[in-house]
Amino acid sequence: MSSRIVCGRRTINQGPISQSLRSVWIILSVCVHRKPAWVLVYCERLQQCMAFLLSLLVLFCPFLWYWSMHRLADIISTVEFNYSGELLATGDKGGRVVIFQREQESKNRPLSRGEYNVYSTFQSHEPEFDYLKSLEIEEKINKIRWLPQQNAAHFLLSTNDKTIKLWKISERDKRAEGYNLKDEDGRLRDPFRITTLRVPVLMPMDLMVEASPRRIFANAHTYHINSISVNSDHETYLSADDLRINLWHLEITDRSFNIVDIKPANMEELTEVITAAECHPHQCNVFVYSSSKGTIRLCDMRAAALCDRHSKFFEEPEDPSSRSFFSEIISSISDVKFSHSGRYMMTRDYLSVKVWDLNMENRPVETYQVHEYLRSKLCSLYENDCIFDKFECCWNGSDSAIMTGSYNNFFRMFDRNTRRDITLEASRENSKPRAMLKPRKVCTGGKRKKDEISVDSLDFNKKILHTAWHPKENVIAVAATNNLYIFQDKIN
Repeated sequence: MSSRIVCGRRTINQGPISQSLRSVWIILSVCVHRKPAWVLVYCERLQQCMAFLLSLLVLFCPFLWYWSMHRLADIISTVEFNYSGELLATGDKGGRVVIFQREQESKNRPLSRGEYNVYSTFQSHEPEFDYLKSLEIEEKINKIRWLPQQNAAHFLLSTNDKTIKLWKISERDKRAEGYNLKDEDGRLRDPFRITTLRVPVLMPMDLMVEASPRRIFANAHTYHINSISVNSDHETYLSADDLRINLWHLEITDRSFNIVDIKPANMEELTEVITAAECHPHQCNVFVYSSSKGTIRLCDMRAAALCDRHSKFFEEPEDPSSRSFFSEIISSISDVKFSHSGRYMMTRDYLSVKVWDLNMENRPVETYQVHEYLRSKLCSLYENDCIFDKFECCWNGSDSAIMTGSYNNFFRMFDRNTRRDITLEASRENSKPRAMLKPRKVCTGGKRKKDEISVDSLDFNKKILHTAWHPKENVIAVAATNNLYIFQDKIN
């Protein structure tokens, strides 16, 4: 069992170096009482050296902890384009939201169209502590959803495990000057010394992007929020946790309506949890949610206030011959997305992506294998917890192609018309500006070709869980740990 070092209020597990130092310390303590005088002096010196090294370890533990936490906070946890594709928002485990804006093409830089630069950065959520449940609420951004733009400002919803916030992002390039009741430096003037009435004027200033919270939706979820989805009426949205789905109005923060509740009276009878939920893009009364059993339920809010009875139930029958210990784990759906047309929906499980026709419930119309070569590695993936990774998927603007992530910083794209697929890699080595991405291929056995990579050489610490596709153009964004890669179609 590893020993622990307490640094201030932080408790840090010691690594193997610390444990070996402690072992040497114990051995020396025994030697001091059993050896001659010359050995005793030598051991005392070694004890002093060990004490010095241990003091350095205790001294630098907070810095090592801060460095590791800083790296962990930079890991991107969600990626989302807005409705026009001109803005791209990312959220990370540190509770920050970074918004990128697309550069406009100019005469001086004709190829700059498509480049995204930082537009605004703000802290969306802070770490909290629930004293009633003795539960620490981390600041990680689970989801970001944009609202359609109605005026010059932009609005987005961001959520961590418990709290959803509505943010307004606006620009300001003018400031008012010439106030009557205060000076230019902001100090209040004596009203008895004001002899003339001035009309304030707007003066130009450097562009400033402001992010301000407009609404905070809290205290409605007992379990961790995994999904938020804006309804097609643009007035309501739903939020889902492991056992419940709530319907909110964007103008009302103190109450929501529970529309799905799968919590049993006895928690020991719990057999599945909600993994994702989304509103229909055109019908404001329809939504779907997926479960850890690999099933999808489509519900109609016109049928009842509590949608405990689904309208449609989508499930693919399992082949008994292929059933194994891992079958239930890998069949769990990590993401569900409606197509832009609203005719189809796409689900992602651990090994595949499936496209469903809303008019056919018994089986998917299309199935794409993402990394079938990992089926033989499920045992090791279970041991290192990678089998529980939640991969997302996305459609292109015309619903003719889909994209999802994989390991080794690979991401997969499937053309629905030609049924062709391609594997690409997001890495700094092969992602120079204007460079063409080369297709990658994984070798499962036999003689490996020059450009192939062996399945045993895949790095499972490098994974692409979050992807986004521009709603109108072939521009994609993929998040690889703490790096964001943006690719676009070849420009002639």
